[in-house]
Amino acid sequence: MMPYLLGQKHPLGTRLADSQKCFRSQDIDEVGDNRHTTFFEMLGNWSLGDYFKKEQLAYFFTFLTDKKIGLGLDPQRLYVSVFAGGSGVDKDDDAIMIWKNLFAKVGIQAKEGTRIFAYPAKKNWWSRAGTPEQMPAGELGGPDSEVFFDFGADRKLHENSPWKNEPCHINCDCGRFVEIGNNVFMQYVKQADGTLKELPQKNIDFGGGLTRLEAAVRDDPDMFNISSLAPVIKEIEKISEHSYSIEEHRPSMRVIADHLTAASFLIKDGIFPSNKGQGYVLRRLLRRAAIKLYFLTDNRDSIVMLPDIVRVITKFYGDQYFNSGDFPLIQNTITVEISKFSHSLDRGLKELQKNPQVDGKFAFDLYQNYGFPLEVTAEILSQMGKQVDIQQFQIEFEKHKELSRTASAGMFKGGLADHSNVVTAYHTATHLLHSALRQILGTHVQQKGSNITSERLRFDFSHPEKLSDIQVKAVQDLINQKISERLIVTKEELPKEKALEQGALAFFGQKYSDIVTVYTIGDKKNYFSKELCGGPHVESLAELAKINIVKQESLGAGTRRLYLQFV
Repeated sequence: MMPYLLGQKHPLGTRLADSQKCFRSQDIDEVGDNRHTTFFEMLGNWSLGDYFKKEQLAYFFTFLTDKKIGLGLDPQRLYVSVFAGGSGVDKDDDAIMIWKNLFAKVGIQAKEGTRIFAYPAKKNWWSRAGTPEQMPAGELGGPDSEVFFDFGADRKLHENSPWKNEPCHINCDCGRFVEIGNNVFMQYVKQADGTLKELPQKNIDFGGGLTRLEAAVRDDPDMFNISSLAPVIKEIEKISEHSYSIEEHRPSMRVIADHLTAASFLIKDGIFPSNKGQGYVLRRLLRRAAIKLYFLTDNRDSIVMLPDIVRVITKFYGDQYFNSGDFPLIQNTITVEISKFSHSLDRGLKELQKNPQVDGKFAFDLYQNYGFPLEVTAEILSQMGKQVDIQQFQIEFEKHKELSRTASAGMFKGGLADHSNVVTAYHTATHLLHSALRQILGTHVQQKGSNITSERLRFDFSHPEKLSDIQVKAVQDLINQKISERLIVTKEELPKEKALEQGALAFFGQKYSDIVTVYTIGDKKNYFSKELCGGPHVESLAELAKINIVKQESLGAGTRRLYLQFV
């Protein structure tokens, strides 16, 4: 969005709205209370140099409170925060006045300190990097104004929380107040000298979690009672033979429901369990869900029923997010992973039972090697009359924390995730797949796009119909045959016209310079693949493992998608 925030014209206009799937790996350990989830749907609207603060806050307030065209929330239950000023930017008195006027129209006298609260940049400034001090030169950002829904003092959420001895406020973690929307006034760019300069146009970037909005409409602080998660909880009740109404069962059921939902969407998007990157995050979700179900039922065999819960998830979202071929893939992926983990679970329990002294390092090894979260290890040890060194565990955990952060922040993007050996190998496999498809299906096949990570290759191409099992196997066998031949990969720079005359492929409308880089797989005269490409690639197919085509799907309009993994 950056070019459009800077003034470039967006093809869809200056007023945009969207809904997008979101996954937050940094919240995995928070799931279990009544409001944290790793997967959610984010509603958004954008103004690109069009309407600004006054209109946006009025639009959102109307959406929240109007009983005919909005959600019909009681405005008495709404509280707001604004930017208190700092880093050369004044306090947001404009937002304060706008909010006062909006509340006044519904008969509420909104005073600063009772309904309107000013916070510093740590709470009420948004940029991808964080506060203004953390923003690099060229980064965009701006003050924001959040809206909170009050679930009421009568529920005594604060009094029953770990923060009961501290004053409650709208940003308190007790759960009484929940943020339901954030209005970002995207109007500044960081300069090389550290100052903030106003953009040539003022923009709005709004985000609101659908889960929390529905919870507010239901006036129910438990996010797991909303329409997308309640059926999943009900299925878990059936499998575990326990009731969600029993307080002690709720945290485990919430973890299972959220983690399986998130896992379903990750697998749908081509992520598969592994010990690295996104695959590690997915594996952690599935193992944590399995452990929770195991202790909920006190029966290891119960965890094999986890894949059955996925059917409820895919059924709820239907063809909005899933197609008919997704459920078998998701179910099979989880079945294989849980089958492997059931043996790890046994070994982990045996390790705990035979070790008389369990220090923090050992607890972290269980966490990393067997998927045992700290709280599960501590729970098992307490039953054995032992304790875990939490401080030492946290030291080990902090060393490892960067892995998950990298997976979440940098690797769920298009293109190459990095230039590591495995990603480079997958890039070369892209060329093999492209050539194999053209040989098996015909030269009408053209690459339409790809996405490569350290776990898999996703490849889009033109083809009018679904590949048969025989065709998929033929493509797979041809690629593996070429890998077994250990063909050499050569790189050369040529004039573009000469490269095309030699048969090099160049697709999806890219513009090339007069001198291009060409990668050839095999003998230069009897090559298997020759494409214009910026690289990087392996030097020989001897560096590649055999491949397996794990999934195909339709993207509509004569475009197919394949997922490929190294075996």
